[in-house]
Order: sequence, then C-alpha cells, then structure tokens
Amino acid sequence: WASALDPQTVSSLPEAEIRRQTIIAKVITEEQQYVQDLDLIETVFIRELRLSQPPIIRLDQLEDFIKDVFGNFFELRQRNRELLNVILVRQREQVPIIQRIGDIFLGAAAEFRMVYPTYIGNLPFAEIRIKEEAETNVNFKRFLEQSSRQAGRALDMKYFICRPSERLREYPVLLEAIFKETAKGNPDADFLVEAERAMRKLNNLAQLQTFQSCMGRGPTGNWEWHDLVPKEARMNISKQEAFRQGVLWDFIKTEMIYVKDLETIETLFVQPLRKSDIIPQNRLPTFLQDVFCNFAEVYGHHRRMLYRLHEIQRDEHPFIRSISATVFDATLNWRDAYLEYIPNYPIAAFRIEDEREKNPSFKAFTDDCYRHPEARKFDILFFINRPIPRLLRYEILLKSIWEASPPNHEDEQVIPQVLKVIKDLGRATEPGVLSATRKVELWRYKATLRFEPGEHFDMDLFDDTRTLIHTGKLLRQLESGFNLTGGWTELFVLLFDKYLVMTKAREKDGVTTYHVNRHPIPLDLLSLLSSTDPPSRRTTNFFRRRTKTILPTVADHLTGVTSKGVNEPVDDNRYVFPLQLHQNGRTGGVLTFFTESAHARIEWELKLEEALGVRSVVQEVNKVFDLEILSVDIFLGRSTASDAWDKEGMFTATVTCSVPFTTSDGRKLVAIGCTEGVWIGPRNNSKSMRQVLHLNLVTQCAMLEDFGLFLVLAEGTLFAYQIEALVPTSPPSRDVARNAQKVNGNKDIEFFTTGMLGGRTLIIYMKRKGTDSVFRVLEPVIERINEKEKASGGFGRFTFGNSRSEWFRIYRDFFLPSEAFDIYFLKAKLAILCTTGFEIMDLMDFKSVTIPQRDDRRLAPWKDRLQSCKPLGMFRSSEDEFLLCYNEFGMYVDRHGDPRSQNVVVGWEGTAQRVACHPPYIVLFDPRFIEIRLIQTGRLVQIIPGDDVRCLWDGRGGGGSVPMIPPPGPDGWEKGGTQHARIHAMMRAEEPGRNMHGVQHVFELSSI
Repeated sequence: WASALDPQTVSSLPEAEIRRQTIIAKVITEEQQYVQDLDLIETVFIRELRLSQPPIIRLDQLEDFIKDVFGNFFELRQRNRELLNVILVRQREQVPIIQRIGDIFLGAAAEFRMVYPTYIGNLPFAEIRIKEEAETNVNFKRFLEQSSRQAGRALDMKYFICRPSERLREYPVLLEAIFKETAKGNPDADFLVEAERAMRKLNNLAQLQTFQSCMGRGPTGNWEWHDLVPKEARMNISKQEAFRQGVLWDFIKTEMIYVKDLETIETLFVQPLRKSDIIPQNRLPTFLQDVFCNFAEVYGHHRRMLYRLHEIQRDEHPFIRSISATVFDATLNWRDAYLEYIPNYPIAAFRIEDEREKNPSFKAFTDDCYRHPEARKFDILFFINRPIPRLLRYEILLKSIWEASPPNHEDEQVIPQVLKVIKDLGRATEPGVLSATRKVELWRYKATLRFEPGEHFDMDLFDDTRTLIHTGKLLRQLESGFNLTGGWTELFVLLFDKYLVMTKAREKDGVTTYHVNRHPIPLDLLSLLSSTDPPSRRTTNFFRRRTKTILPTVADHLTGVTSKGVNEPVDDNRYVFPLQLHQNGRTGGVLTFFTESAHARIEWELKLEEALGVRSVVQEVNKVFDLEILSVDIFLGRSTASDAWDKEGMFTATVTCSVPFTTSDGRKLVAIGCTEGVWIGPRNNSKSMRQVLHLNLVTQCAMLEDFGLFLVLAEGTLFAYQIEALVPTSPPSRDVARNAQKVNGNKDIEFFTTGMLGGRTLIIYMKRKGTDSVFRVLEPVIERINEKEKASGGFGRFTFGNSRSEWFRIYRDFFLPSEAFDIYFLKAKLAILCTTGFEIMDLMDFKSVTIPQRDDRRLAPWKDRLQSCKPLGMFRSSEDEFLLCYNEFGMYVDRHGDPRSQNVVVGWEGTAQRVACHPPYIVLFDPRFIEIRLIQTGRLVQIIPGDDVRCLWDGRGGGGSVPMIPPPGPDGWEKGGTQHARIHAMMRAEEPGRNMHGVQHVFELSSI
C-alpha cells in the first residue's frame, strides 16, 4: 500500500498508523486470497464432481455426497464475497488511508453467525465422509490426487474445506493487531474491540457447534465444558457453579450420544435389513416390529429435546441457567412411547437370539454390525437396550444438578417433579415387562419342546394371550416293567393357560430340551379330582413297586406329616403326595401325579384351579360356535325297544339325521329323522315338530330343493318324496304325486350321498356284495318329477310306485373291491372313503388313485395308524392342500396326495365318529364332546362338552338355501368363513322328572 503513495505522504504518518495500514492491507490481501480459495472449492471439486464423465460418484449418490461434505458452502462464500466487496468499496472511498474497518467486521460477524458455526460444525462429519468414499471408491481417490495437483499448491480437498475454520480463527488475531496500532480517540477503536469480541464469540460458537454436530463421536465428542470455556471466565464463578455447569454439559453430551445410538439403530440395523433378504420378506415386517418396536417414536422425542437443549446451549454458553423446563416437557411427552418400548425389550432380545440361532445370514449380519465403527464394538442388544439405562441415568444427572443449584433457583421446584414423572414411568412399565418376560419364557419353552418326528401339535404359543401359569417337577409311578428308578418316572410339567404338557427334560451341550411325554391335554378336557389324599411312602426296591399309603399317626404328626400335607417330613424324599386329575378324551382317564412336598402339591392345586377357572371364562368369551336349539323336548331317550310314546305323549326314539330346507313359499323348515320316522317343523320353533313319515330305522335324509324332492334311507331302502306332499304350500299344488318312489328294489343300501359333478345333480348309493362295494349313480329327471300322478292302488297317505324309480335315470354303475364308508364330491372327481384310504375316482373313465400311498417312506411313522384308523372326511385346507380326516387324526396332503413337508399329522382329542366342515373350521364329533379346529393348521379353538353327542347333518345334502362353500384362496380360508349354519347335531340332556335316559336336544352349530 505504501509503494502506491507519495513517500513524503507516507513519512508524514505516525509509525503506529503506518503499521496499522500495513496490517489492514494484509487483511485485504488475505481476504482476497481466501475468497479465491473458496472459488477453487467450487471449480476444482464441486463442479468437476458434477460434470465428470464417466461419473466419479454414482449419480444417485452424488448430491447427497456434496451436501454431506460441503454443507452450506455456497452461503458461506457469499457472505465472504460481500465482506470483501464492502472492504474494497471502503478502500476506494478512503484512499490512500483507510480510516475505519472495525465497523465492517462487526457487521460481518453478525452475518457470519448465520453460516460459519453450521459449516464448521459439519467438518468432522465431512472429513469422515471423504475418508469413507476414498476407501471404497477408487475413482474418487484418483480424483483427489488429480485435484490437488490442479489446485497448484499441492493441497488436498481436506485443506480447502477446512479453510473457513482456519480463517475464522484468524479474524480475532488480525483485528486485535489493528486495534493495538490504532491511536487513542480514533472512532474505529471501539468498533475494533466489539468486532474482535464478536469474532471470538463466533469462534466459540463454531467450536460449540462442532461439539454438538459430532454427537459424541470422534475427538471433539470428548470435549468437556472446561475445554470450551476460557480460564478467566471459569475463575469468575464458584466451584459449585462450575460443577453444576459441568453436569449440565454432561447431561447434554450424554443425550447426544444416546440420540446418536438411537439413530444408529435405523442406519446400521433397520435400513440394511429392509434393503436385503437377510430376513425373508414375508417375516420382515413382524420381525422389525418385534425387535425395534416403536424406537423411531422414542428417537423423535429425544431428537426434539436435544434440538431444544442445543438451542439453549448456543444461546447461553458458557453459563446455562437451566434445562429442567425442557426436560420436564419432554418427559411428559415421551411417557406413552416408553410404556410401549420398555416392556417390549424381553421380546426383542428373544427374537434376536432366536433369529441368530436359526438364520446364519442374520448372525453374520449382526457380527458385521458389531465390527462396524459406528457400533463401537457393541452388539445389537446394546442398542436395543439403550432406552432402559438412559432413564436411570436421568435420575442421577438431575439429582446432581438439583444438589448443585443455588438457593431459590427454579430447578429446586422443577427437578423434583421431573424425577417423580420418571420414577412413575419406571413403575408403570413393570407390569408390562413382567408380562413380556413371561411371554418370552413361554416362547423359550416352545423353542425347546420336542414332539415325536412328524407329529404336529399347534398350541399357538405365539398368541399374545397365551400365558405360562406354572411349571415344576411331578412324579408318576410306573404300572409294570423292570425299571432302575424303582418304578418312578420324573416329569417336568408345564401348565399353560390352555394346555397341560408333560415332558421329560434332557440336557445336551448345555442346552435343555423338553421331550413331550404325552399328548398335551387341553384344559377344557381336564378336571381336578383330588388333592387331599394322604401321602405315600416312596420305595425304590426293585421288588416293591407300589407305594404304601401311610395313614396319619402320632409318629407322623411328630415328624410333620399330615394328610393335608401342610408340613414337610423331616427325613428325605420317602414321602410323596398324590394329586389326581381326570382327562376326558380318547387317551384320557384318571391321571395320578405325586409331588415331593406338601407345599408343592398345594401350589399345583392352586395353579390348576386358577388355570381351569380362567380357561372356562376365556372359552366362553372366545367361542366360535354357539348352539341354536332346533328341538328341545320332542325326543326322549329310548328306554325299551317297544316304547314309542312316554306318559306325557313325547316320542321315545333315537334321533339319527336331519336336514334344513326352504319351501317354495319361503318357509324355513327342518326335517329330523329317527328310528321311528321323520318329523318336520319350523327352524325357529322347537315345539312345532310334526311327524310326517312313519318309517322304521331312518338313518339318512337329504333334500334336492331344485327338484322338489326329499330323500330318506330307512331299513336299507331309499325313498324319494315330493316336498310339496310332505309340507303342502298354500294354496297347495294340484299336480303333486302322493306316492313315494322307491329308488332301490332290495333293502340293501348302506348309505347314500348327493352332490354336484360336471354341472349335474347326482345321487350315489352303495350296497355290499361280498367284500365289494357296489355303487349306483342316479340323476333326477325334472320332467318326470313334474308329470301328473298316475293312478295308484295303494292305501294310506303315501303309497309306493315301481321298484325302479320313474323320477331318476341311471347315470353310472361301478364297484370297489373294498369296504366303503362314505363318498365326498370334489371339484371334478369323487373321493370314496374306504378301508384302503381315500380312493379318488374320475366318474367318466372310472380311473382312480388311492391316497395316501401307504408304501410312501415319508408315511412310515404313521403306517400302523393309517391301517387301523377309519377315514371320515376330506376337505380343502388351502388352495393346494387337503386335510384327510381319520377317526383319530388328520393328515395334510397336497393335491397329488403326497404328505406336505412339515406338520403332516394333527391328532384329535377324541375318537371322532363324524366330521363336518364349516370353513375355516372342521368339527369333529366324539360321543363325549364336539371338537372344533382350524382346518388350515389343526389348531384347537373350542370344545363343546356333551353326552351321547352325534352329528345329524354335516352340511351335505341340504337344500338350495344352504350356500355352496367357495374354495379357499391363495392365503387359505378367509378368517370369517361362512356364517350360515351348516351342521346339525344332538346330545342327551338329563331333565328332572323325565325319562331316565334323558331328552335328546337337537341343535345347529351357529357361527359367532
């Protein structure tokens, strides 16, 4: 600057002014160079990255990279361009001597406050981003090398992006130098002092923002309060206040680390799982919900609180007055989020461990995450668990702030309220945590339960309502056989809210598995018989198998043994305490267990009573079928073969079948067959039944409403009646045939069935010929049925026509060389249930195949059961699978008859006499109860107890008013299924003063 002036002018200036102007000139030159460096950032780096062909960084990632590295660079450069422009204008206005410059920098400091802290705060992240990209992108690494040479000074990108931080630190030093050379009284001195102070404060703010931006990571994340506060400032406060400021700093610092950890859950775990096939896509949404729950909601609350804390810190640093109001507001807002998240932790931990064991890809993924720098060598469980210890940490930090607060400080009022909210939150989460822990314990047992190979038993242990009520050791005494344990077996018994499961625990390689010793017992079929029998002496002698009952004596009282078993004997486990249960069902009977102490027996008694009581209530609330009475007091139990009517005029006969139908004038009726004839009456009036047919030994009935026909099988003869003749409409039809048609000639029909095949309505009946089953397929002919009645020479209300029915034509005849029990109409074929299994036949060419193939090696475990059990029904369980129902179990097969890969067999609780389908359920009839299961999984959903229970109508052969069942879709049966009643049944009920054999109640199963 001096070389451009007249030497005489320069020599006339004071030495201090010459030095002042020299420094000002240096400031202008450096500012010009600084702005040029900022321009190089754009031309050498940003522009080249955007215009390079081929792209150095993938185009879909380029703008994110530029934003991450350069942040608000363009705003910052604009502020410095404006500063340089103002300085140059001042230089031109005040040439040759610049009188004032402090005011320019004071104004610039205000402008810089909007951009520099943000830019500098992003630098640690920008440096990490450059390093990561250079390590993974060879093209970018080459670009950095080339760019440094292009810049001309062999300086890399890191140098250039850090120039603003370096320049901001220079401003206070330069302004201080100018101030020292400024004469007293110069108006610029005051501006320079304020500008220097503003620039230093701006530097402190930039440092603070760097600390805030690092979120507890890297070297700057370790800064403490005293690292950013000048010593002279710290000397002006008390030690107690310095301690308090340190704790406030620690609160914000640890909150930053916590929020960053919650953010890491999203970036390190959730996003990669969503973008990959590590977890199968059909399970991924449930897995993410179970593991991560509502962590995003928790993160949102803490991100907002941290944002406000950062604002307070920037506004009040280095001395923060209070953060308690902000924390109090946050604790009130996040309560619901924590009430959901914390109780879910046991579930999350279990799902992670379980997935790691079963899914090698997930195990490898979590191991890789553990080694990731962001994880800091913490595993996924650490991050999932973070919210729980953080709540406890709040109490410690807030108490420290409270204790260090000066008298009458606002924190004395607010912090106790915050602490109370946090403690209340902790207490409020305890029931949920306990419930989740029990649920996880239940799931762990599910994972370790072992059934016989191929056996499937769905106890629905993943259901949210399932609970484990009690577990423990029980003893059972072996009935026979030589046993080294002295005739005793030790069981580990699990009492769930729905099942009692007896297992034998086995340990291998530190892992305990529980092998199911006996079919799990539904609580609906279990009752407690006795828990007060006197204790017995347990013997271990090989030749003394039985326990000896010990009646209470004086000696027993002295040793503490009583029949009630309140106290324990003082000697070893020679005494055992019996506990008797009764199981209803096919494998049921009296079950006698023994406990090794009186206390254990009492505990089992209480837990069993609790479980049975709760189950009874839950079953009533969650039942899927209810009983709608069709006939309540028409049919009494049969006492003798000759009785037909009792003293009250009520009929005594065995009900055998029923079918609903709708008349042409819209009346909804039901026909009920019994050993003495057929009754018909309204469905909604159980006392209006009237006998319409006097036939003996009626076993089956069916309606063909489209043809106006009613079919009855009685004493081996199949009869056909016109419905109008049985139940005349008003006005009655004139062309109704009064004579019944005999469908067969001899009394040799064992069963018949009706259905649709190929668009035809068919009736198929079977008669036995030696060991063969002979079938005749008939088709009703509507024209013949509607013909006027021919003259008949019979007597009575109904007479019989020719032995060969005029209303039907013979469609097919065929036979099977085995005993047949029933026929089911499939979509295009017939399923004939016989001694060999399920014979699937094409009625057009009579080609057939038997399923399942008993020589299939996959069926080896059930070969004996397949030979000994009777087929009862065949139903679609899904779009591509069928459930073959036998009297003791069901088997899932595909459309080719091959057993499916998993969960092939599901066992019934009872011995089914009949089975019916009411999608999405199958209904099994044991004489003691009705068993209702989901057809797709075999899961037991309801048991209806009864006496002499029988199925009267299984949904086939009903009138046209009973809608056809649509086939299941790709996802199986719709949850609701059909709502129309499709099943009739009866059970015997004892009524005081009535026949000792009880009343036969006829009812339909109504879907709820």
